[in-house]
Amino acid sequence: MNELTISVTIAERPYRLTIQRDEEEVIRKATNEINKKIKEYSSNFAFNDIQDLIAMVVLEFATKVANFEGEHKGNETKTINKLIGINKLLSDSLDNN
Repeated sequence: MNELTISVTIAERPYRLTIQRDEEEVIRKATNEINKKIKEYSSNFAFNDIQDLIAMVVLEFATKVANFEGEHKGNETKTINKLIGINKLLSDSLDNN
């Protein structure tokens, strides 16, 4: 078994998670980032409810993911097409020898 049970705290609420050992660092880093953003929103905006703060953090992260996906959409196709081109050049070169 490569699973590990950890406890993380988000917005002052503890959560027990069963994760893969190699995910622990990323999950702890993400937890810290979430709490940092909640604190940032709390000090910069007039939200009275923790739910509002969490919603704003989720919206920010979801927007970043959507932008990232939009920027990188099509990269796989470009890479595959380049690899196909390289493969053709190699095949043509071998056929000529």
